[in-house]
Amino acid sequence: MKSPNLLFLFTDEQRADTMAAYGNTRIQTPNLNQLASQSIVFERAYVTQPVCTPSRASILTGLYPHTAGCTENNVPLPADVPCFPEMLSGGHSTHEYVTAYHGKWHLGDEIFWQHGFDEWRSIEDNYGRYYSPGRDPDARSTYHAFLIENGFTPANGKRFGRGETTRLPEEFGKPAYLAREASRFIRENRDRPFVLFVNFLEPHMPFFGPRDDQHDADKVTLPANIDALPTADQPLKTRLFQRGYYERGHSGLPLRTEADWRRMIANYWGLCSLVDTHVGTILDTLAECGLDESTIVVYTSDHGDMMGSHRLLAKCVMFEEAARVPLLVRLPGQMACSRIRVPVSQIDLVPTLLDWMGQPIPEHVEGQSLRPLVEGQKDVPPRDVFVEWSGHNNGFGDMIGSVSVPEAMLQLATREEIIAAITDPVRTVITPDGWKFNCSPLGEHELYNLDEDPLETHNLATQEELRPLVEELAGRIRRWQERTADAVAIPFQEAE
Repeated sequence: MKSPNLLFLFTDEQRADTMAAYGNTRIQTPNLNQLASQSIVFERAYVTQPVCTPSRASILTGLYPHTAGCTENNVPLPADVPCFPEMLSGGHSTHEYVTAYHGKWHLGDEIFWQHGFDEWRSIEDNYGRYYSPGRDPDARSTYHAFLIENGFTPANGKRFGRGETTRLPEEFGKPAYLAREASRFIRENRDRPFVLFVNFLEPHMPFFGPRDDQHDADKVTLPANIDALPTADQPLKTRLFQRGYYERGHSGLPLRTEADWRRMIANYWGLCSLVDTHVGTILDTLAECGLDESTIVVYTSDHGDMMGSHRLLAKCVMFEEAARVPLLVRLPGQMACSRIRVPVSQIDLVPTLLDWMGQPIPEHVEGQSLRPLVEGQKDVPPRDVFVEWSGHNNGFGDMIGSVSVPEAMLQLATREEIIAAITDPVRTVITPDGWKFNCSPLGEHELYNLDEDPLETHNLATQEELRPLVEELAGRIRRWQERTADAVAIPFQEAE
């Protein structure tokens, strides 16, 4: 029997509530809605760290960021850390699969083939300063070559910037390019097992593109917690974050009024709809090739985006909107939707997919297969989810060094307090019974009852009657740290 194919589609910076399966019926994502209607919908899927490189490392290796060595952006995935294709039985070049990676990589040496993939299609040319010694800094992505072949010239004469490519006609944009390349790969390999990862940059910033007018800004839904600005009992970092975007705006848009936020969200929805269209092209190709019955399809994202929640933007915080993502899995031949309501982690993707593909699960991976949970086995114990933050990529480095923003931020704290706040290595546990505890070495702890307060507006961490619960949850984090060799020191001693 032919081994199942794997088509792994993922985006950059897509929060969960950007399709009907997660409650948003206003956004136009017909292809993802159709996929969800035939998939396992994980309602509460969490990343391992709400920023690009660390999260991608976990998605592709089954290791937490601190184990994989990718604790901040632009840290290369070490050559000796196995990536998904390198875990297939027999190892690279001897297993039965043909493998490909298309899109943004963000795990070092961006445009160069690596980590067991047989084919490489790249779209990003702004990471050259991070290339390994010996890599050609003048080399360009396959997308760059595509644009040159079609008569485009970089504005600066060297490489196409993100803001530049997002303003191109849609047929020459990155999503359309990836859809064409993925479709070609599927057609060329329809008669042999394949593993294809496709990563779209969108809806990542810059928050504009060819679909800015697809959604009427006056009719977009503002987050229910848009007016729940970070308070004094929430981390200083979140208050700094909110002040920074209020002062500076983003992507050429101010962020001071509800109308500003509606315009930003409409653009963001447009980027999600843009991805949806080109995901549809790939899924149509899969169906045309008669491969729906033999292919596992995954759709997820590397982290979410605040997009107005708490009047924040982007990621780098532990709020749900940044740490939760869509996760759809369609098994071969699946025609109906099922839903998993307990929290799960992307750390489990590698072992779960290997399990469904009939592959051995390496002992070194830190996740566990979700297959028993999905299949409804009664002896599956409830599991906590853990999210980490390394203290880097905080979103404030440029703000602190700018001319106008520091004064606004210095109204909230001293420079020393700001630096401490934005580098605080928080560790988070989310429990199956609805508790979320963010443990801060700096002491800025947060405790939320997500069942009663899903918008995270009431921090319960300082309530004395909940002190035993806080200590218990800190103990769970500490035991997870022991299992995964995480060296960050956290406060609290578990009650005897």
